[in-house]
Amino acid sequence: MASSDPNNRPRPGPWPPAAESAAMPPTTWAKKTGFRPKFSGETNASDSGQIGIQQQSTRRRESDTNLDLEAGRVRPRQEKVNGETTGEKDKPPVRKRRDSDGGGVAKSTNGQAVGTTATAEPAAAATTAPAAQQPARRVSRNEEVLDVLPQIVDDDGFMSRHSHMKYELRDTPGLVPIGLYGFQHYLSILGSLILIPLVIVPAMGGNYEDTSNVVSTVLLMSGVTTLLHTSFGSRLPLIQGPSFVYLAPALAIINSPEFLALKGNKFKHIMKELQGALIISSAFQVILGYSGLMSVLVRLINPVVVAPTVAAVGLSFYSYGFPQIGTCLEIGAVQILLVIFFSLYLRKISVLGHRVFLIYAVPLGLAITWAVAFLLTAVGVYSYTGCDVNAPVSHIISDHCRENIPKMKHCRVDALHALGSAPWFRFPYPLQWGMPVFHWKMALVMCVVSIISSVDSVGSYHASSLLVASRPPTPGVLSRGIGLEGLCSLLAGLWGTGTGSSTLTENVHTIAVTKMGSRRAIELGACVLIVLSLIGKVGGFIASIPDVIVAGLLCFMWTMLTALGLSNLRYSEAGSSRNIIIVGLSLFLSLSIPAYFQQYGITPKSNLHVPSYFQPYVVASHGPIRTNFGGLNYILNTLFSLHMVIAFLVAVILDNTVPGSRQERGVYVWSDPETAKREPAVAKDYGLPFRVGKLFRWVKWVGL
Repeated sequence: MASSDPNNRPRPGPWPPAAESAAMPPTTWAKKTGFRPKFSGETNASDSGQIGIQQQSTRRRESDTNLDLEAGRVRPRQEKVNGETTGEKDKPPVRKRRDSDGGGVAKSTNGQAVGTTATAEPAAAATTAPAAQQPARRVSRNEEVLDVLPQIVDDDGFMSRHSHMKYELRDTPGLVPIGLYGFQHYLSILGSLILIPLVIVPAMGGNYEDTSNVVSTVLLMSGVTTLLHTSFGSRLPLIQGPSFVYLAPALAIINSPEFLALKGNKFKHIMKELQGALIISSAFQVILGYSGLMSVLVRLINPVVVAPTVAAVGLSFYSYGFPQIGTCLEIGAVQILLVIFFSLYLRKISVLGHRVFLIYAVPLGLAITWAVAFLLTAVGVYSYTGCDVNAPVSHIISDHCRENIPKMKHCRVDALHALGSAPWFRFPYPLQWGMPVFHWKMALVMCVVSIISSVDSVGSYHASSLLVASRPPTPGVLSRGIGLEGLCSLLAGLWGTGTGSSTLTENVHTIAVTKMGSRRAIELGACVLIVLSLIGKVGGFIASIPDVIVAGLLCFMWTMLTALGLSNLRYSEAGSSRNIIIVGLSLFLSLSIPAYFQQYGITPKSNLHVPSYFQPYVVASHGPIRTNFGGLNYILNTLFSLHMVIAFLVAVILDNTVPGSRQERGVYVWSDPETAKREPAVAKDYGLPFRVGKLFRWVKWVGL
């Protein structure tokens, strides 16, 4: 029986009574409150965009309350009739991109970006109630970016959407803009295209003529493979070229024990060995992609795996960088300082709307340092009486010459000699160095490296698709791209570039900085590369770059590669103790374990005929694994001395065995194949041209 005492009666609650609501799911509270962490996988994982998941959650989002927690008021509900939103008569007319699926940029009649589907609701919630009563005003550039981007964007343009891109994937603004932006894109990535031949050809005993011919071959293969990839691969605007992933194993093969004592034409013999290894490994990559195995392997590849693997590729060359620069410090130090000054201190300076110092930091630093070295050579600073730079070391008797010959080799710019040995026109042809030589031990090393190259490309596909495409590619498109990269490496092996062809990781940074994602611009630039490859003097001119300048540029390129690899962590929860331990352990062991293999069995007088910066790649002759099978010793000692292999093995095992949520791991979200087929924009982004896709409808695992 209830008590009649008024003091014991229950006090009435607030009026009107608050409606009971279900507990908010933990994965949506940040979206409701507007919280957007910079390093959390909440925003990034949701923005990486699987179409099927977004459509399944549409009904739940529509049933949620329209309360704007930031503004403290109820958001006006908009009714939809036949898929069109009513009540927007007060807004200015908006012209959307043709065939857009909502991921593109909506433009007003004056061409200014006004919003995207991903940010339409937050933008509407931030406006005041009577929008029609507010006077129209011109939106500044900074406000435009803040309106359209779904998350925080740094000054280099990294983001999860392409809303502020000048040109997106299928845009064709005209021949002149396409030509200018294509030239800009290739010029900014020049170092990645030309520097690898300048390292491996001298290491193989090649001269200026050999270096010139390999550079021309690399330019031809880069142009051809880029056209193939943008047409029949992933179809993303990604330049293909000699990858740094293949540089370390190529140097390991070059410094194999059986090649160190070779006499005569050492260059052609080693090049044929590299060709044979690349041809077999590229065939393995073709099978990996076109068989659909890559669609299975990609389930194990996440940002926590990609980040340390790619970073280890850049960190692995620390023994080559500054030891080479130290041979001519007055040139090499200036080279590094110029690139740092342009890319960091002058990065926000714009000329005609282009941040020229940030975009062209590498070519500007190269041009200035090259000119200084040329002038110093011309005035005789690096000329010493009685000393011949081309004379064998064993024939040099004078102590004066022995002391100054290294400076002459690394600092001088012998442009006339390099240009004189190069013909005006030369067409690189397949098997130009002779028939390839096949050895199974070298081929197996390259097969493992092709897997690392595929992991690198997975990260590049995902990051670039968020910048320029309507949605990330499907697993089938990803497999198709990896398979075509295998075909491109096969062509590189037949033509003899010395390294395999792959997607250049620096593409992502270049696209984000230049804000140019047009596929046509990349294709036009590829055609220009093919034309330049036929002019032999171009290769000869590039071959005259001094070794110390090459080392200075490579220090910056490897730094960028390391940073771009670690930037993949922005798709995961970088502050998670799980991820911190996995990434840190992967990086540390990737440096420590190879150091053990590289230093094992070395005596002070061993390998004196090999330069100090190539000592880590002679591990096959003195490694700790010594069984009765010489080939097995070569494979294991070489693989465990490669930093990227150790980083990949440690990261992929730990990331897939240590418990962690999908949000914490930042699992890559790819587009659903069945849903993507019904999206016109996705079909046009990734569909094969010339009705080729219809011929392969039965190949479900390499299409949309």
